[in-house]
Amino acid sequence: MLALVREVQIPLLAVLLCCGCLAKAARMIGARSIDAGTGPTVLFPLRLRRTAVVAMCASEFALGAGLLLTARGRGGDELTSAIRGATALLFGTAVAALHELRTRRPDVGCGCFGDLSDTPVTWRTMTRAGLLCAAALSTIGVPALRMPGSPRQAAAFLIVIAAELAVLAALSPEVGQLFGRMGRAEPCEVRRVPVERTLAMLRASTPWLRCSPYLTSATPADVWREGCWRFLAYPAVLANRRVDVVFAIYLAGRRPPVRVGVVEADTGLTRLDGEQLLQLSNYL
Repeated sequence: MLALVREVQIPLLAVLLCCGCLAKAARMIGARSIDAGTGPTVLFPLRLRRTAVVAMCASEFALGAGLLLTARGRGGDELTSAIRGATALLFGTAVAALHELRTRRPDVGCGCFGDLSDTPVTWRTMTRAGLLCAAALSTIGVPALRMPGSPRQAAAFLIVIAAELAVLAALSPEVGQLFGRMGRAEPCEVRRVPVERTLAMLRASTPWLRCSPYLTSATPADVWREGCWRFLAYPAVLANRRVDVVFAIYLAGRRPPVRVGVVEADTGLTRLDGEQLLQLSNYL
């Protein structure tokens, strides 16, 4: 039975890694920005965040594909052991990264499965990563996989997979998020959207590309939300005048609209609410 449990980990880990990579890619495509990566990548400086996101996705996909390709003994024992050892190292690093993320950014989710992983990191998420690290370590030295030789062996294989999936589901906040989205459509007015994702969508938009040369700071001076819109105000200089460039990003849909208005710096944003800003006709 122990040998069977060790064998089950190989296809299971491969599927989890590939699914995690695809979920992250879908999130970045939806946000139209590679900077919309997730989880521990927010701990990196902004100039390194894109590289970290690409490296994470590439590593997950490469290791997942490698586990599948070497499961039947292809590539030799050395390559097989290297891939399985690297998988264990990836999950071990994830445990440390999630602990650091929980300490420094307790409001950020792990990002393991894209949009489904926005829930702040807890002991469940770290325990899951630790168990997956142990599972990867247990696969080192497992011989090439073979198809079950009898219905009894096939049934035992399925039972072990079902039991492990149940444990992973109990440790995965993503399951609750998935069922919640399937059971009800959450209004955009109350939907929780991280500011980091809004910034990523903004920086991938045409209004940002047109306005960014006039901005005097890459950090917004003010950020607020009204209903389905989030507003970000940046100081800028336009035609030798100090102004505030205000971006409005809609918080629903795969390709949300981004609008921009200009307010005189001495006017004061407190005199204009979000609805008035949306009606501004002075666009850059």
